[in-house]
Amino acid sequence: MPVGKIAGQPVWQHRTPRARLALWAGWLGLVALFVYCWQVMTETTIWAFVHDAPAQAVDIGSRMLPPRWGYIEKLLLPLWDTLNMATLGTLLGVILAVPVAFLAARNTTPSVMLLRPIALFIIVSSRSINSLIWALLLVAIIGPGLLAGIVAIGLRSIGFIGKLLYEAIEEIDVSQVEAVTATGASRGQIMDYAIVPQILPAFCGITVFRWDINIRESAILGLVGAGGLGLQLQASLNVLAWPQVTMIFLVILGTVVVSEWVSAKVRQAIT
Repeated sequence: MPVGKIAGQPVWQHRTPRARLALWAGWLGLVALFVYCWQVMTETTIWAFVHDAPAQAVDIGSRMLPPRWGYIEKLLLPLWDTLNMATLGTLLGVILAVPVAFLAARNTTPSVMLLRPIALFIIVSSRSINSLIWALLLVAIIGPGLLAGIVAIGLRSIGFIGKLLYEAIEEIDVSQVEAVTATGASRGQIMDYAIVPQILPAFCGITVFRWDINIRESAILGLVGAGGLGLQLQASLNVLAWPQVTMIFLVILGTVVVSEWVSAKVRQAIT
């Protein structure tokens, strides 16, 4: 706690002069960085287009209203495909993420020096690549369709589920593990009776939360050929059918709202 002196009396100061100088230098550096980044982002911007953007937005908005309500019949099957893509992709992600999480957790991995770094690398790799990029790669590899979307959702979910689950594993009550171990239980029995019961509520909550996220992500994967509502959205955008686009937006919004409600109810029931 820095102390200065006024008329020979000690006076408390929040920061030393050196700390204040460093603080101001830090703020100056942040301002300079912001200005530099702004210049990089806007050096190719055509400001005439930006100036005209409000008028263009109003024009497109007027074309999007009213929605084409009769188009909803053609969206039922793509909506079903989107829900299946999200559900099956989440299931695939769970199947792949659970063993990765146990290998990544310090208190359950068989090898801290070898297997744990590999598991952490898998988790980081999955979280680093967006599901849309996964879908682009998979459409190029296995062709367009729901399978590419399901696998893309599954690969993206590994990192999310694996990270939260391995953190939950590392935070379990060690005394319960020690109590089961003291009975002479095998490694499998310790897992069944001491570890799994502690992480099961967290696991269920993480899975439902990820499923909710995957519904939103799967709705746009069709933009790159993975099927579902995104495919209908791309087709409507290509022909400038704005009332259809509005109807698709409303269906996606309604689906997300319902999935949020279901997810909240399930998590509430679990806890």
